[in-house]
Amino acid sequence: MTRTPRILVVGTGDTKADELLFMRDRIAKAGGVPVMMDASVLGEPPYRPEYNRHAVAAAAETTIDAVAASGDENTAMTAMALGASRLASKLQETGEIDAFIAVGGTMGTDLALDVALALPLGVPKFVVSTIAYSHLIPPERIAPDLMMILWAGGLHGLNGACKSVLSQACGAVVGAARHVLKPAKDDRPVIGMSSLGKSCLTYMVSLKSELERRGYEVVVFHTTGMGGRAMELIAARNGFAAVMDFSLQELANYLNGSVVNSGPDRLENAGRAGIPQIVAPGAIDMVDFPTWQPVPEVFADRPYHAHNRLIASVTCGAEARRRIARAIGDKLAAATGPVAFVLPSGGIQQWDQEGEPLHDPDGLAAFVDEMRSAIREPTELHEIEGHINGEAFVSTVLAIFDRWVAAGIVPAGKGRDNQVGDREVLLAALDKATERFAH
Repeated sequence: MTRTPRILVVGTGDTKADELLFMRDRIAKAGGVPVMMDASVLGEPPYRPEYNRHAVAAAAETTIDAVAASGDENTAMTAMALGASRLASKLQETGEIDAFIAVGGTMGTDLALDVALALPLGVPKFVVSTIAYSHLIPPERIAPDLMMILWAGGLHGLNGACKSVLSQACGAVVGAARHVLKPAKDDRPVIGMSSLGKSCLTYMVSLKSELERRGYEVVVFHTTGMGGRAMELIAARNGFAAVMDFSLQELANYLNGSVVNSGPDRLENAGRAGIPQIVAPGAIDMVDFPTWQPVPEVFADRPYHAHNRLIASVTCGAEARRRIARAIGDKLAAATGPVAFVLPSGGIQQWDQEGEPLHDPDGLAAFVDEMRSAIREPTELHEIEGHINGEAFVSTVLAIFDRWVAAGIVPAGKGRDNQVGDREVLLAALDKATERFAH
């Protein structure tokens, strides 16, 4: 960054004035320009912020008097969160801020999470909170690039412990704003792809190189909760030319009550945005939970696999898999763009094969059977006999993708037009190559 970074500082100045003024000072000393936004409801802060509580309320299309008159602290802070989010988004879009930091307890954190979500991926975001990394915070409330630090000793007033935390946070957000690399100007269309590590799902190794050879940039997301959240948020902002969503395990986790999920809108945002999608059911048979916790009682008799000391998996039964299949079908049916679903009847993750700890042919058969009826037109269904980690899966995906490129459904990759040749000939060849998979 060539200019001095401008840091938006958000908090309730009527109750946190000492802390916010300390942060203003530390940001300035670190070489940033603090831009203060006050989200107070009941009183004025003892300083003049660049954006006062009246401006925040106005951004929510209300007044501070109306907010205060609601008589309910949750309703009041929700309104201020809406105003702060809208105002922060506008300031970022017009180049008036480069990064964001907030401080608060549960109330301030609730507001700060909305502000962070309103800012694009890549804009530095830092929240100093008394509930940092707490399970009180649902996955869908967390911006995928959010940085948090526990506000230790910060319940009331300044002290040595909280000054240490606040100064670290201020230095971190200024440093991030100074050194963040904004996305380079690249005319390659971006493909979003999901996977669950190279030990469980391996298709990304072949697909990434093939797609890059075709002139695309491939961004792979690790579907352990926040990875899927990041992909969904980028898709919601129409950030992909196409999505290859082949690891839906976060959806299975959500439906089975696991904390390792991406929220209720997993597998929805690309479809809502009309982005072309090729989808597959990678790892939907597994339910994750922390290795350091007991196996959930409902899964006590199911096959178990400890991936490491943090995350373990069990398989869900046949009926649960049928329920997952129906949920996938419903979500894809709501898509406004083209969708193809590839169904590997030979297996959907590394450890479900014969001799592996999560092998369950009856459960897989139940899922495949339900999936055949859950997918309905206009979604394309391509069933293959092989495993999701096999060559047939990769070749099927590429055949669908190349057909869509030739038809103009997906934009051509950088230099792709020079490789395509006669469009009608290619379309006929690709249709012939894939028709044996389609139902």
